[in-house]
Amino acid sequence: MPPATASYLLSPESFTASGQAAERLSLPMLQSRMKMDPEGHETELLLVYRHFKSTLQLFKQQSALSSTSDPAVSKYLGDLAMFLAHMIPFYPLDLAEFPSQVYDILRTNARTLPSSLRCHLSQATILLVNRKIIDPEKSLDLFIDLQIIGDRTLRKLAFFHVVHNIRRMNKKHKNNAKNQKLQTILFRILQEEEELRARRSLVVLCDLHRRKVWFDDRTANAICSACFHNSSRVMVPALSFLLGFECNDACDSEDSGGEEDERSQNPQVVVSKEQIYKAQHMGTASSKRKKKAKLQRVILSMKKQQRKSEEKKGSNSYSPLTHLKDAQGFVEKLFSRLHTCNERFEVRMMMLKVIARTIGLHRLILLNFYPFLQKYVQPHQREVTNLLAAGIQACHDEVPPDAVEPLFKQIVNQFVHDRSRPEAIAVGLNAVREMCLRMPLLMNEDLLQDLALYKKSHEKAVSIAARSLITLFREICPSLLVKKDRGRPIDPKARPKAFGEVSVASEVPGIELLQHDGELIASGSDDDMYDAADTEVNHSLGSDEPAFDFEEENDAEDEDYSEEDGEDYDELDTADDDAIDDHDDLDDSDAQGSENEGSADVDDSDDSGDDECKNNGSDKVEDEPRRKKRKLEVHVGNLNAADLSLRVLKRLSGIKIAKAPTNEDDGILSNEDFKRIKELKAKKEGKHGLSQHGLLNKDANSTSTAFKIPSSEQLSAKRLDPVKLEAYIRSKLSKEEKLAMVRAGREDRGPYQARAAVKQKKTGGLSNRQREHKKVMPLAAKRSRAARTRREKKQLRKHADKQFRGKKAWK
Repeated sequence: MPPATASYLLSPESFTASGQAAERLSLPMLQSRMKMDPEGHETELLLVYRHFKSTLQLFKQQSALSSTSDPAVSKYLGDLAMFLAHMIPFYPLDLAEFPSQVYDILRTNARTLPSSLRCHLSQATILLVNRKIIDPEKSLDLFIDLQIIGDRTLRKLAFFHVVHNIRRMNKKHKNNAKNQKLQTILFRILQEEEELRARRSLVVLCDLHRRKVWFDDRTANAICSACFHNSSRVMVPALSFLLGFECNDACDSEDSGGEEDERSQNPQVVVSKEQIYKAQHMGTASSKRKKKAKLQRVILSMKKQQRKSEEKKGSNSYSPLTHLKDAQGFVEKLFSRLHTCNERFEVRMMMLKVIARTIGLHRLILLNFYPFLQKYVQPHQREVTNLLAAGIQACHDEVPPDAVEPLFKQIVNQFVHDRSRPEAIAVGLNAVREMCLRMPLLMNEDLLQDLALYKKSHEKAVSIAARSLITLFREICPSLLVKKDRGRPIDPKARPKAFGEVSVASEVPGIELLQHDGELIASGSDDDMYDAADTEVNHSLGSDEPAFDFEEENDAEDEDYSEEDGEDYDELDTADDDAIDDHDDLDDSDAQGSENEGSADVDDSDDSGDDECKNNGSDKVEDEPRRKKRKLEVHVGNLNAADLSLRVLKRLSGIKIAKAPTNEDDGILSNEDFKRIKELKAKKEGKHGLSQHGLLNKDANSTSTAFKIPSSEQLSAKRLDPVKLEAYIRSKLSKEEKLAMVRAGREDRGPYQARAAVKQKKTGGLSNRQREHKKVMPLAAKRSRAARTRREKKQLRKHADKQFRGKKAWK
């Protein structure tokens, strides 16, 4: 075919020979007509297919004779290929050889083809793959080769097709059979020695894994195995993907699918309606504004905490390193390569981070890792915060403290001393705090008290770091601190777990909230508890009536009173063990008094003799006030005993209620109980957040901590950000710098003018306030205004002479 036919038009002579009318038809117009009537245009299709074959032969001859080919022939050949790719579903038998011809051209001559022709033939191949005419397994190897040719446009096109085709294949359901075949091809390419092909295969695998299309153990292990590739250009992307997956997972790309990003972004927030009402309706305008700001901060912080807790349960805390089949072997192999490699510093730092992350994630033991880090822990070391963060992540409670103690002491000795810079001291204290959070057994009493003295530093970053360390040990082990630094801890006898100690959960987490909620419903209030205790005490004393009556007269002997008192005290002693000493004192005093009185009576009887019978009536009158006085003393003692027994009964009832199971029948929790526990947890967090921000008064018996210490599993699963260890110390500004900042803030502001001057320069009509001042008032309004003015002046005159002028010295 001559180059003159390179126009988009077929010659009218060809259609006249085929029996059709002589028309000038373009390929798109012919394509639309052939789709509407395939059988009537079969001869035209065969004619166009012959044109394609002849043009292809002409192109091959031109390429063999010279290195450059005619661009018109290349463009026409590409258009014919796209035309036939669109027509192949309507003429499958006539174009049966066309897919293999296009595939062979790209397979053998892709590097020598012009860029435009390569793109057209690639688009034709993509169209054939999408219509399932070419097998995706056959085309996958081809598109990996097309990505390494050096054509940027073709590389993007081939990469997008591979990823999009696999995503579309797994959109409705997972096609495991095809996925395994495609994964086998990519894994084989990844293990090859050829650097470019292995790298493109790794990029495809990482993208599919990040988009959660191939989100399985097999793909994750293949990506991790790329860390041992001979070429550093393959190893570095694998390391960076493993390190940056958790960061990139939170902020996924927009084209990763909207359905994947639509997660539960509206967590449940429990805030008291009373606090909302106070923030909106109570107080002055400034106080309401402050309350609203506080309430908004509380809501945002609670949403953040709840979102974090949901992310821990979901897949956002996922890392490909969690799917390692042999994590210990992976770490040891990568650590041995770190010892022997001659890569640049950044690559070695990435290998170090991956090792530390894997040790913390799988809670492995690699004792040689900590002495290796110890050599590089210096304040002047490059990227020392990343190095410290790696060492902290490799610490967990299953590592022997003796193995980490040299590294811990190295950090303290190199960073925290008087001659060190404030930035280094703050970084060292923060690193010590994070290591003690994971392994509290590293700290001893003398070292902690020395580090706590940095709270008096004039540098804010240093004092904050020291106070955070003190706050941590207030919760973990308050006994290591000086008495004035302990504050008021929740548990003064708290101790960290010994090495190897494991706490086994004996009940459902949060069941104490459910029990406490049941107690409040069952008991009602403290008054009811006191009433019940009071009736129980009266019952123990023998009757519901008062124990003694001051109005009745008892003619019994004094010994009878003392015996009855002793019996009452015996009963109280059996009911209340805490009041034993008080009762003994009371018994001794009463017994001694009764004995003295009895002896006095005996003497009187001996001395008086017969006079006793004569003066019997007068003795009874004299004994009555003494008996009443004794009755009063006995009643006061019984009241004290009853008060003590009330406290004992309340404490015992509290212990019994706390030990009572939630379900008296079988102790099994239902779905409603778990929902209630979740609601109570949210309510407790809400109250704690409100009390921290000053919107809710803390209870006198409140034991809520300033922060919740995470568990060892939570610390291992979470990645430590090195930015948390850095200290931001702002240097003091000079006078010239301060003036420059002031002048910079005045650039966009005009010269100062009084408000009255600005109003005078106003152009236009009057404002609404000015119109109100000029409006004529009704007569009734004028009179009421005048009367109000008189009342105000009268009140001012009344209080003018009553001002407080101070107290005179002589009065």
